[in-house]
Amino acid sequence: MAKINISNTLALLGIEQHNFGTSIGNHFFASGENISSISPVDGHKIATVQLSNSEDYNTVIQSAQQAFLEYRNLPAPQRGEMLRQFSHKLRTKKQALGELVSYEMGKSLQEGLGEVQEMIDICEFALGLSRQLYGSTMHSERPEHRMYEQYHPLGVVAIISAFNFPVSVWSWNAALALVCGNSIIWKPSEKVPLCAIACQKLLQEVFQENNLPLGISNLVIGKADLGKIITEDHRIALVSFTGSSQVGREVGITVASRFGKSILELGGNNAIIISKHANLSLATIAAVFGAVGTAGQRCTTTRRLIIHEEVYDEMKQRLTKAYQQIKIGNPLDEHNQMGPLIDRTAVVNYLESIENCKAEGGKFIVEGGVLSGEEYASGCYVKPCIAEVENHFPTVQKETFAPILYLIKYKTLEEAIALQNDVKQGLSSAIMTENLQEAEQFLSSRGSDCGIANVNIGTSGAEIGGAFGGEKETGGGRESGSDAWKYYMRRQTNTINFGNKLPLAQGIKFDI
Repeated sequence: MAKINISNTLALLGIEQHNFGTSIGNHFFASGENISSISPVDGHKIATVQLSNSEDYNTVIQSAQQAFLEYRNLPAPQRGEMLRQFSHKLRTKKQALGELVSYEMGKSLQEGLGEVQEMIDICEFALGLSRQLYGSTMHSERPEHRMYEQYHPLGVVAIISAFNFPVSVWSWNAALALVCGNSIIWKPSEKVPLCAIACQKLLQEVFQENNLPLGISNLVIGKADLGKIITEDHRIALVSFTGSSQVGREVGITVASRFGKSILELGGNNAIIISKHANLSLATIAAVFGAVGTAGQRCTTTRRLIIHEEVYDEMKQRLTKAYQQIKIGNPLDEHNQMGPLIDRTAVVNYLESIENCKAEGGKFIVEGGVLSGEEYASGCYVKPCIAEVENHFPTVQKETFAPILYLIKYKTLEEAIALQNDVKQGLSSAIMTENLQEAEQFLSSRGSDCGIANVNIGTSGAEIGGAFGGEKETGGGRESGSDAWKYYMRRQTNTINFGNKLPLAQGIKFDI
């Protein structure tokens, strides 16, 4: 059973039995229907949340617009200081917030704590960034002229996040948007509303303690119809959406049709190529963690292993043995390595994918299924499974958010790379090899077509220092580190004439 007292955890985070799902700063309210947050760990109700409706949202967006007009004038280093203070609050609440993430979403406690640490890390990244929002200076062709570029905040940024990372992905966007001078509106998944409420309360404490206006940070919790309102709203300068490729396509089209900006972080169908030159012990660990971590519910989950024919049988044996040792159960118990799926709908999708794979010709070497018994009473615990397949199978081509691992055999590296790239998604990829030429070919322009390409590590576990995102139907967005901050600002080119004449570019003459 759980090693924590969830009642104490909720109390530490200010979570009550009935919570309002709309917030302008520290003012919580809501006018919509009530929903229950149900833990997939044990099936128990955690608390009730009253959802936001369209009227609530309209109140929030007006407040966010007004707050932006004042917040954008705060010098960037002072905005960075707000995030430093937020990171300090996260440190003091790390254990409690990590426990809530684990219990409400179903991932292991270590992963829950890791999410909070990721929030701390991105806040500290943004603090440093607050003194490095650089533009560029260039030489003008006209005498006594100076040219440069600078960046300004966009306005109101909306963040629509998914259930699988209830807090960290929001923080990637929130920290950068805020340090760049924007106000933010967060619509989290209604499957994990309490995590969002806890984060909003902690962040708003910082703004309140610094006498900054309400409306810099805002929260609306609702279903798909509320997301549609956000994407259609011309008052939202940027929509950052994390979710499926299917929904992301609609978001991208809708936002583009009103000339808004979007950051799309969509599906992944990630593969690890296991070369005959690989360290197979290392490859096994990378593959198993990548496939079963978060019960296969990461966008960077390893879904395909493309294995060289000379080591294929040995890898099968290693994987089969490793899967027999995976401990499944309450994720708050540190001895368990895999927790539940998010809900029973996810279980249905998992079972359908297994049956479809078998019908297409897949051969399961480790069978799946739903676990039963008192410890699995929520009905959300499943067995991780492994199937031998062909890459073109329809089920292999799609993303199933569940711990199903597909094995594919290859002969040449060129063939392996072609197989890896032969899916519609392009998020994360990896090769396990100790051959330098193979590693460099994989990372070259004729190698992986994904936004993330790794050597001798798995497909999941990205650090905040690098820009995160993928190509093709993954959406092309970039979040978190590197220069991803530029997405949250508008670029402006400036030319200053400090002379007494008005020469024109390209040598054009205009005399009057």
